[in-house]
Amino acid sequence: MKIDYKELYMSALDSSKNAYCPYSNFHVGAALMTASGAVYTGVNVENSSYGAAICAERSAIAAAVSSGERNFIALAVASPDGDAKPCGICRQVLFEFGGSIKVITGEDAEHLEIEDSGALLPKGFKL
Repeated sequence: MKIDYKELYMSALDSSKNAYCPYSNFHVGAALMTASGAVYTGVNVENSSYGAAICAERSAIAAAVSSGERNFIALAVASPDGDAKPCGICRQVLFEFGGSIKVITGEDAEHLEIEDSGALLPKGFKL
């Protein structure tokens, strides 16, 4: 399946407008493409109890898993507030679903970086 990296990135950027981020004011959106071709989006949802916050990447993964999807091929992460990269927890969650998921980030749609999820977490683990 051909992945349009720029289109996936723009979908993530578009979804970022729905972020709930009253503490950081850093809006993040994610767009996750599955092997079936479906795209699931997610946003960061902050909370007064910081540990209860959820990142956009995990939000998109949760939406896909809730719909029965398990095979992911690409994830774009974007923010109008600056370059957004997956945190360590998100890298581990991605690794759970495979080390070859393409992760697309960048300062804008014209300057994309694409890496495999396994490269982002070189010693990831599964139980």
